[in-house]
Amino acid sequence: MNQAPAIELRALRKTYKKGRELVHAVNGLDLVVGRGEVFGLLGPNGAGKTTTVEICEGLTAPDAGEVRILGKEWGTGADDDIRARIGVCLQETKFQEHATVEEVLKLFRSCFDDGRTVDDALALVSLQEKRSARQKSLSGGQRQRLAVATALLGDPKLLFLDEPTTGLDPQSRRQLWQVVRDYQSQGGTVLLTTHYMDEAHQLCDRVAIVDRGEVIALGSPAELIRSLGAQHFVVVDLVDADAAPDDASFLSISDVSAVERRDARVECTVASVHTALPAVLEMLERRGVEIDGLSTRHATLEDVFVHLTGRHLREGGAA
Repeated sequence: MNQAPAIELRALRKTYKKGRELVHAVNGLDLVVGRGEVFGLLGPNGAGKTTTVEICEGLTAPDAGEVRILGKEWGTGADDDIRARIGVCLQETKFQEHATVEEVLKLFRSCFDDGRTVDDALALVSLQEKRSARQKSLSGGQRQRLAVATALLGDPKLLFLDEPTTGLDPQSRRQLWQVVRDYQSQGGTVLLTTHYMDEAHQLCDRVAIVDRGEVIALGSPAELIRSLGAQHFVVVDLVDADAAPDDASFLSISDVSAVERRDARVECTVASVHTALPAVLEMLERRGVEIDGLSTRHATLEDVFVHLTGRHLREGGAA
């Protein structure tokens, strides 16, 4: 018999009152996360990601819509069963400063009838050597790995990670990525929110881009990038912004499909770098325009988001 999806959201709605205005944090959102997926929820601040996740975690009640977690619904007598099968890791978790790593894990382990041992949890996040260390002596990355360890103690089938690597150094981020990969390899499902596009690209099987409480794009990172119609960019930094040719001059080059300007920087969306780059350089040279810098890059998930909404992922305001 096929198992129910890990998460099923249908026509989900949540509205808050802000002064005299009503804010539609979640506006008819539909989403299905399959078992065994690492699923990313992307969007700017205020897009509705946190509210959606809190509804899934049972921390916030929706105004309307259906919510099924591991085949069960909150508020129908199954709450304890759902809580026993999920793990939650917030963006920042505060522990008692003088408690040791082992003491924290023993405390959290006491909340579950069944689950992993403290030794197993330490091994999962590679904190065995810090067993007797007190909280105040841990680095930011070690604290966050400990927070993930507490979420894994109940041996959850579904793990919620809310921006788990915000503020961490690159090495600590990659250590947490490995924890997520190991958890998934054992059959676990992850719902991840993040502002780091490389993180979503590295970890997520699929991502949903959310804006104004709605899913505006859904697919694998590669599928969403391909949806742009071009996967490469030629970036030219000019010595004098006022001397830059107009957009039509760039668009007259057959491989250039779009042009974006930021001061003295011109970014061309191109179908093929090896044919577009020489043509762009030739056009600039013909017009006597001096170049201060030149680079190429691949399209990213952030390019997809900007294309769809006109905003960058870290922005919360209007375009």
